[in-house]
Amino acid sequence: MSSADFVRLALQLATMLAFALICGEIMRRFKQPAVVGEMFGGIVLGPTILGWIAPSLYEWLFLSSPNVTVVREAATKLGMLFFLFYAGLEVNLSDLRVLGKKAVLIGLIGTLLPIAAGVGLVYALPRAFWGPAVQEHFLSFALFIGMNLANSANPVIARILMDLGLLNGPIGALIMSATIVDDLVNWTLFAIILSDIAPSSDASSAGLTTSLLWVGVLFVVTLGVLRRIGPPLLGRVRPRIAWPNGLIGITALLVLLASSASEALGIHAFLGAFLIGVALGDAKELQKETHEAIGHFVMSFAPIYFVSMGMSTNFITNFDPILAAVILVAACISKLGAVLLGAKSAGMPLDRETCAIGFGLNARGATGIVLAGVGLANGVIDARIFVAIVVMALITSLMAGPAISHLLWEHHAIRSRRTAPAMQRS
Repeated sequence: MSSADFVRLALQLATMLAFALICGEIMRRFKQPAVVGEMFGGIVLGPTILGWIAPSLYEWLFLSSPNVTVVREAATKLGMLFFLFYAGLEVNLSDLRVLGKKAVLIGLIGTLLPIAAGVGLVYALPRAFWGPAVQEHFLSFALFIGMNLANSANPVIARILMDLGLLNGPIGALIMSATIVDDLVNWTLFAIILSDIAPSSDASSAGLTTSLLWVGVLFVVTLGVLRRIGPPLLGRVRPRIAWPNGLIGITALLVLLASSASEALGIHAFLGAFLIGVALGDAKELQKETHEAIGHFVMSFAPIYFVSMGMSTNFITNFDPILAAVILVAACISKLGAVLLGAKSAGMPLDRETCAIGFGLNARGATGIVLAGVGLANGVIDARIFVAIVVMALITSLMAGPAISHLLWEHHAIRSRRTAPAMQRS
């Protein structure tokens, strides 16, 4: 890379990070997920706004050097991998044993039914509605749409619940535990879809059977072996390294090794990064302050990735209001209905608290954007469908907090009015 290329790269990353920080902070002021602001920052910097208002500046800054583009895309991919590692770290498999039936039924039914609904939706509408880009891999595309209807954004949901003071309560615990099943099913299915559509190495040339085999091997090694030996090893290493800085270095090393191994097996690198996070998710050695330090490290990379997603296409020319409305309505109905059915199957009453759980799991947020971005980059979808999925992910994230707050505020207000006379009598 020449000196001029390095200057261009530094300017690109600095501009992207500045817009991510400013727009993300604006959204936080309105009690909304920062990822919404980061995406908007990318839309401003991309062909949608900057490319339209100042095409010469946009061309000079972001498109004039192919070498810089390659390096920038590699940097943003690293941001995505570390983000998915952190998303996996939020998955605590031990919680499933604690909450048991309720979390498993809500998570499983709330994931499988929307996937089925998505496949049915794709096949029910005329094929021409979805565009020519998806016709060669129509079944995989249908599964991809189903995944996006089923997806729940673990990190965004956690932030919403934290802002509402619900994260450590029974509702928060149930919602976060249900996302475990969602994450495991969706990201595994996505890795299989990608290995079928866009194989990353010769290892995947044998087809879907080989991909399933390698996914199984990856699960056994990470969740069966590493999950057992990883935490004790961290406990032994901890006295010998700087803490938490040393742990951040170790986790970065593990993410890179797992991602490269996953990619070499013909499975997308993100599954390796995600499973490493899951393997370490319930490690007692990862104390709260250490977990937070890892989160700060990861979130220093992630904003650039989400800005790059906003820059990846023109959101005006590729916006199809009918397609976006179909996907949004299907996502909300299938997810909310499936969660309520799962809660009913677990013996829970269909009251306001259960509806609040449904709206919590209905938020697609950052992981929905990651799904759409990886799908676009690997040819699973075109720009038109990408924009529709991103719009759905942003709207469902924006509506989750107010909906949960409204449902639970009224619920607790009614309970308070009912218990007040009894308290006065006592």
